[in-house]
Amino acid sequence: MRATGRTAGILCILGAAMGFACMNLFVNLAGDLPTMQKVFFRNLFAAAIVFFLLLFEKEKFRIRKGCLFWLFLRAFVGFIGVVLNFYAIDRIGSISDASILNKLSPFFAILFSALLLREKPKPLELLFAAVAFCGAMCVVRPSFDLKVLPALAGFASGGAAGFAYTCVRVLGRKGERSLMTIFFFSAFSTLAALPFFLFGYKPMSGMQLCYLILSGVSAAVGQFFITAAYRKAPARELAVFDYAQVPFAAILGFCFLQQIPDVWSFVGYAIIIGAAIGKWLLGLKRPEKPSGENAQTETSPEKSPEDLPGRPPDSENHRDNP
Repeated sequence: MRATGRTAGILCILGAAMGFACMNLFVNLAGDLPTMQKVFFRNLFAAAIVFFLLLFEKEKFRIRKGCLFWLFLRAFVGFIGVVLNFYAIDRIGSISDASILNKLSPFFAILFSALLLREKPKPLELLFAAVAFCGAMCVVRPSFDLKVLPALAGFASGGAAGFAYTCVRVLGRKGERSLMTIFFFSAFSTLAALPFFLFGYKPMSGMQLCYLILSGVSAAVGQFFITAAYRKAPARELAVFDYAQVPFAAILGFCFLQQIPDVWSFVGYAIIIGAAIGKWLLGLKRPEKPSGENAQTETSPEKSPEDLPGRPPDSENHRDNP
């Protein structure tokens, strides 16, 4: 039975990875539209979905005591991360490059957890984080001109996401519901993007609007698949499969955008994914928590809380894409 659940979980998380890769593709295909316009549509869909789900919750929109500050902090930093990620998707030249840089978030979370939660990271975790950041340099290829800005934005989006995920862990420890955390982030991001959307609005063609709608639908598909995945198996067994988004994005970028990552990008992919596999194997060696609905508190370190409606809130490795 356990093996069946693990297999189903892997299939679901692969489906989620494809959903989020498609989201990146449609954001890019929407063309030369303001980043905030794209962010607005993306978060509007997420807010609407989670609003609907909260209507069926007993507590509905109640916020737990002591959580409001952390909800605002998580939402603000997460919003910055989404903006940076979308900027990178549009301008970095490869949606797979943007995807892999955003996947640095679990490694950033190790550092922020040490600062905010006073958790002492294991030496091997720090080693894997250092290796992953070295891999990121292969993708970013720092230079002294403006061409490096999109890659730096992608790198910074991973840092913002890592900080946001650490805030989510704090909220989990305080007992806040995942759905409320996700709704607060999505609603905050929609409202924060609204002034930029209204005053910087650029007329869209019917096809561009269609692509933005498809980006929201793809994100919703990813959300529901990731939710199903972590109901079927623990995060420590599944998290590494989320990195399938990178080859999926590379294939989609090649087929629909004629994007071909260069050799250094592929080297960076291999290093970062290798570090993620090492971190995953290290996590598998930890004692497993008791099973059961109340004890199953693990969530993915690889997918951002705005993308995980219905996920348990208190996690050892809680992560929600920007």
